[in-house]
Formats: sequence, structure tokens, C-alpha cells
Amino acid sequence: MTEETDPLRELIEKARFVLFDFDGPICALFAGHKAERVAADLVSWLEGRGLRGLLTDGERESLDPHKVLRAVDRRHPGSDLVAELEERLTQEELRAATSAMPTPYADPLVRTWTAVGARLAVATNNSPLVVREYLRTRGLAGCFDPHVYGRTQALHLLKPDPHCLNRALGALGADPAATLMIGDTPSDLVAARAAGVAFLGYARNGAKEKTLREAGAGLLVNSLEPVLRMLRSRRGRSGPADRE
Repeated sequence: MTEETDPLRELIEKARFVLFDFDGPICALFAGHKAERVAADLVSWLEGRGLRGLLTDGERESLDPHKVLRAVDRRHPGSDLVAELEERLTQEELRAATSAMPTPYADPLVRTWTAVGARLAVATNNSPLVVREYLRTRGLAGCFDPHVYGRTQALHLLKPDPHCLNRALGALGADPAATLMIGDTPSDLVAARAAGVAFLGYARNGAKEKTLREAGAGLLVNSLEPVLRMLRSRRGRSGPADRE
């Protein structure tokens, strides 16, 4: 991918507030505890309760546990069944967090942006408990606290709804015009547009790049390294970007 350095530099120059999606830009949450296995376990749990007919064939075969959860919520919004299923997903995400792989350059990027005075938040469809636990283990909690805005039982407010972004903006006292969202899915892009904030797509592979471009993302990077490098350069820092 060709880096569009001038637009990227402009985004970094303007960003006084930065909202990160979690799974993707900060870490690969399901690197060691596969999302497809989690989705299959949620489907099996439903079937074990005699609720196989609650899902379509396509939903039962989904590789995304969030799609399973949202499908059940569409049919039984706000029910005890949805609450129990959401809790099961949270526990699976907590297990996944123990083997999550940090996204290359994400840790130093978060620390550098904090050091130069930007205010950071996480806006995610994952459980905020999971995000906080992961950030704690990486020594990054202080860069975000208390601004972690994740999944609640109001599942209709998950991205692409801008609810979690708007919560972050309000709590930070952030001007949307001075805010950047870093995400890796079309739902992140749609939410960023609805919240009125700039968007930088993180496309770690060709499939992600294709999906984001088809959704209309204008500026993408396939590594966070140029973001870190430009941020350091802006503040007159030198030395190679690191991964730790």
C-alpha cells in the first residue's frame, strides 16, 4: 500500500483527541482463542437450550460471535437470554485477552501520543472489562483511564451506531473537528462519520484493505509505524520506531 504521507501528517497534526478501536488497532484479541471457536460455542450453547431455531443457517455458521449475539438480540431485545449470552461472550473475550497479540507499534504509539499531550479513549464493541484487563497487562491503562467505552447490554447501540464514540467525545470534552478515530472495520468508519470525527483505517492485510476501501475509507495504513514515526518527527524526536 502506498502511504499518503501528506494527508496522514495532516490528520496527526490536527488530532488532539484520539479514539482507538480495540480489536485490531490495539491488539489481535482472538490471536490464540479463535473468534470462530467462540461463535461456535455460543451457537452450541443456544442449541443446548433447545433454541436452534432462533438462528438462521447463516447465523449458525457465522465466524463472528458478535453476529450471533446481535441476531439473538434482534429477536429477544433486552431479554435475560441476551444478557446471559452477552455474559458468556464477555467471559470468552476475557480468556482471549490472555493470549491476545499486541498490534505492532501500538504500544509505543499510545505512549507517545499520551506523552505529547493528546487525550485518548477506546471506543469498541468488545467488553470494557476485557479492554481494561488487556491495557493493565500491557502497562497502558494510565494512557486511557477512565476513558474506555465498550459493549453494554443495549446491543442496538454497538457500532456502526456512534454511541460509544459520542460517549467518549462527551467525557473527554473533545471537539470532533480535533478528534481522530483509528479503526479497522466499515462499522468503525460509519460510526466515525456519524460522530463527525476524522477516520484512519488500519488495514493489516489485503482483505481488510479491500473491505475498508469498498466502504469508502479515504486514508488507510497497513502498519502503525508511519503514524508513530510522523508523530515523533512532529515533536522533534529522532530514533527508529520500536515495537515494544
